[in-house]
Amino acid sequence: MDRRDFIRNGVLGAALVGHASGALAATRPKPRVGPLSFPDGFVWGCATASYQIEGAVKEDGRGETNWDVFSHTPGCVANGDTGDTACDSYHRYGEDIALLKQLGVKAYRLSIAWSRIFPEGRGTPNAKGVDYYNRVIDALLAAGITPYVTTFHWDLPQALPGGWQSRDTALAFADYAGFIAGKLSDRVTHFITVNELRCFTDLGHQDGKHAPGLRLDARSVNQVRHHGVLAHGLGVQAIRAHARSGTQIGIADNSNFYVPVIETPEHIAAAKVAVREENAMFLTAIMEGRYTERYLTSIGADAPKIASGDMAAIGSPLDFVALNVYAPNYVKASASPAGYEVLPHLKSSPRMASPWLYVGPEVAYWAVRTVSELWKPKALYISENGTSADDPVVNGHVDDADRIMYLRNYLTEFQRATEEGYPLKGYFLWSLMDNFEWADGYTLRFGLHHVDFVTQKRTPKLSAAWYRELIRRNTLV
Repeated sequence: MDRRDFIRNGVLGAALVGHASGALAATRPKPRVGPLSFPDGFVWGCATASYQIEGAVKEDGRGETNWDVFSHTPGCVANGDTGDTACDSYHRYGEDIALLKQLGVKAYRLSIAWSRIFPEGRGTPNAKGVDYYNRVIDALLAAGITPYVTTFHWDLPQALPGGWQSRDTALAFADYAGFIAGKLSDRVTHFITVNELRCFTDLGHQDGKHAPGLRLDARSVNQVRHHGVLAHGLGVQAIRAHARSGTQIGIADNSNFYVPVIETPEHIAAAKVAVREENAMFLTAIMEGRYTERYLTSIGADAPKIASGDMAAIGSPLDFVALNVYAPNYVKASASPAGYEVLPHLKSSPRMASPWLYVGPEVAYWAVRTVSELWKPKALYISENGTSADDPVVNGHVDDADRIMYLRNYLTEFQRATEEGYPLKGYFLWSLMDNFEWADGYTLRFGLHHVDFVTQKRTPKLSAAWYRELIRRNTLV
């Protein structure tokens, strides 16, 4: 019986119904190996980001960031929300680590606020900032939770002249990343350079929707993109130079992933070409150490200035690739010069609370498979996957069955990838708790834990119980 027969014949449904009964709940079924199980040693975790949860923006020497400025600019963030307090995790990190421990996760992806370490972006390090993250790391390890550290998750020190328009920012990032790796790698074994290149470059400098809120011309945008991938590459080299031997280094990228409309050779091939070319300025350049000819031809005179040695740095070897997987794009083979056609999302296309978050669980499988087949990374992680939901609180409870539906379906496809032998080693759910959701402020909730942003009370949602049971069994539930 294959996995589809297993589901079709109702075995999974019967198991879930049985688990809901009092008798089976009391017996607590033991972890099992079966069609919906994950490999032994699979890493289960949750993810957050510094500006989205920490708050305390003016404490202990932290410098101002581009998101401090952007969120305080009228009209930039929903309801005028800011990250000034967020989830107050700067003071409540012990409480948040307890939430992680209750879930049973063995890993936590957090980000370092660059401006807590170097308030001006470079120069003299801030000892209080280093001490804070030392305390967080030590508390995680004491709870039996492995930290996976992202060195940049969008909160850029405002003092850096020109921001990402300046090549010097990539150099400053490398200095910062090397410094923090030298301080933490006695306890942190996995470092992620940057999070979601496309967001902090394009959304911030082309679309104007994120900090710093610019709408630059094409040539300037391409230069910003180049500085972003260069920062990653120089960061890899700096971390490698300053961290302890054996430290694992990767990137977290929200590449545009493409699903073949039909699983036939021609559509599968088209989807693979689409992933390579539509991410030519980001993950493709990183994995291949060059920009594709099609990309350079398409941008022509708007190509970025590339200094000697840039592409070698950008293509620095990685120990793992981490993918942020949410919405699908669908592709079919075509007779066009590109060889593929991207199909538009329709009004009837299912989506979650966020307007951009179209639901297509199969993207989970194809993201892992396509990246594996294109570039053969040593290891893959899902650094983010999750969903916004309406999350009404009723009698003190949040029964977010829609989030459970979303997660169950996506994780079924990730499990398919592990079953077929692709090197997927772990999964970080976005997010541990509701937080500051960038330009959407506090209007959208992605957390397993509901946060009352007035009282800062954390309340586990039904999805937290679901995720805890999945981790306990290492099997879809």
